[in-house]
Amino acid sequence: MQQNFLDGNIIDFLGGGRKLSKILLDVTGVQLNEKTVYSWKQQGIPDKWKPALSKLLIINGHDVPNSFLLPGMHINNLQNNNSENISSFNSYKVKRKLSIEPRLLKTFLVEMLTIRRFEEKVGQMYGMGLIGGFCHLYIGQEAISVGIEKTIKKTDAVITGYRCHAHLISRGTDPYLVFSELLGKHDGISKGKGGSMHMFDPNNNFWGGHGIVGAQVPIGLGLAFSFKYKRNNNVSITYFGDGAANQGQVYESYNIASLWKLPVIFCIENNQYGMGTSVKKASAGSDLSKHGESFDIPGITVDGMDPISVYISGCRAVDWVRNGKGPIILEMKTYRYRGHSMSDPAKYRTREEVQKMREEKDPIESIKSKLLEKNIYNEDQINEIDKNIRKSINEKSEKAISAAHPLPKNLYKDILMDRNKESHG
Repeated sequence: MQQNFLDGNIIDFLGGGRKLSKILLDVTGVQLNEKTVYSWKQQGIPDKWKPALSKLLIINGHDVPNSFLLPGMHINNLQNNNSENISSFNSYKVKRKLSIEPRLLKTFLVEMLTIRRFEEKVGQMYGMGLIGGFCHLYIGQEAISVGIEKTIKKTDAVITGYRCHAHLISRGTDPYLVFSELLGKHDGISKGKGGSMHMFDPNNNFWGGHGIVGAQVPIGLGLAFSFKYKRNNNVSITYFGDGAANQGQVYESYNIASLWKLPVIFCIENNQYGMGTSVKKASAGSDLSKHGESFDIPGITVDGMDPISVYISGCRAVDWVRNGKGPIILEMKTYRYRGHSMSDPAKYRTREEVQKMREEKDPIESIKSKLLEKNIYNEDQINEIDKNIRKSINEKSEKAISAAHPLPKNLYKDILMDRNKESHG
């Protein structure tokens, strides 16, 4: 990355005085007053704290400024691996200039609010009995799909599991088409035949929506193989959760991706719970970003509740992959506010835990705060944006409720079936 961070920029990137003081307590065990940390923006970061902050920058996918490397220190002193390929990534500089412009912050707000209000509306409609079957909401995780989308092109491919509404909308699909699909209507993006878990939009290079845990990973790998075969310089963004991270097919995909240097980003949305099981109880190694090390695949742990962190780390990963360096793993540390699905009461975690995440880590509130601090928007402007989004979402949902159901004659269209053959059993 072509960046010369000022100390103030680094403090802001790592969350400001309050958030950073808590992180440093977790990392070092030393309690710091948040005002002390905030004062570093003006007075400079003390040398004794630079190694810890360097580690945090690396975890979030940032370069470490040369001024942070004290005499006798090397960037490799801060890494936990010795792989040549992984070490190469740690010192990799992206070519594009990265800056967080007001326009990008505005886009983050609008797109995350759109997904949040959409999913909230889906929850209401499910509760009213308008939507049937399984339904998995993305509330709390909006920063990931929105942040990653800003790092890729429309010709790149995106594929994910069954928590797929947000990725579809981030790719550019009209929420009306997604509402219609959830309601089983003819206008649905899969013509009403896929429902919540099986949505596809080839026009926007979105390839599902897959109900089988982890099954989308080798398919995402196949997309990457096709891109390399065709030499079109596209990238496959392959999402899966912490619940799928230990699947055998995932490791097989890692192996082939690394052997053939396929242009794939394995994006693990670690929302801390695979259905009702904590990742700490399901995975022997809680750092999922390191699962590719034996396959020589570099990995980054990213604050998946912050779209800025997602964007910057994503830019670095996309640049690496697009330039033929091979695959990479992005572990997005995130959190879902609702249960695994609409039928999950989520009794395996406390209300206090969920409330703490809402209050301290909500991605939308984080962006609101930045927009207000930088005087890009005031409270009234943000409220008006939210009001207009709510109105639009309500209108699209009402339109979908009133839309026509598929005609019976279309029941056997778009499936593999030979209707000329009769079964003689």
